[in-house]
Amino acid sequence: MPARFFATAYTRPLMDAWLQQLLAALALPEYGLSTLFVVAFVAATLLPMGSEPVLFGLVKLNPELFWPAIAVATAGNTLGGVVTWWMGLGAHHVVDQWRDSPTHLRALTWLQRIGPPACFLSFLPVIGDPLCAVAGWLRMPLAPCTAWMAAGKFTRYVVTTVALLYVWPEKLAFAH
Repeated sequence: MPARFFATAYTRPLMDAWLQQLLAALALPEYGLSTLFVVAFVAATLLPMGSEPVLFGLVKLNPELFWPAIAVATAGNTLGGVVTWWMGLGAHHVVDQWRDSPTHLRALTWLQRIGPPACFLSFLPVIGDPLCAVAGWLRMPLAPCTAWMAAGKFTRYVVTTVALLYVWPEKLAFAH
């Protein structure tokens, strides 16, 4: 038998066991953290959807999961932002079509002047996700962009969830 067979026969069960443990840790089906992660991830791409309702619903039903849910939503949304950054890195040919428009030039000048801290604004609706793509297209360093994305997304999740749970809870009586 070749060595490759033994390596595969030995590592495959270990990898399967590790993957099962990882999925079990992420799934927590009784709480829905995995769903929150997936929704937050997809919401950070260029697809128009929000993850706040899922986060709010999860925390409303399980208040003890406030911080774990914030962490999972932040992680998923930040990773989605990183994917969007990578998409922007490869999008030169699309941007070249409207490169000389005044809006484009102002936005690029602003983004280049601010640098990676501009990625803090990735939490904003409509402009946040394209901002990550443009940061990638400009080849801004991924690590600082990711840190700023995470900070902005974390801040948004904490503020919106606290506001929905504690500032305006009477407006959301239907969620009981």
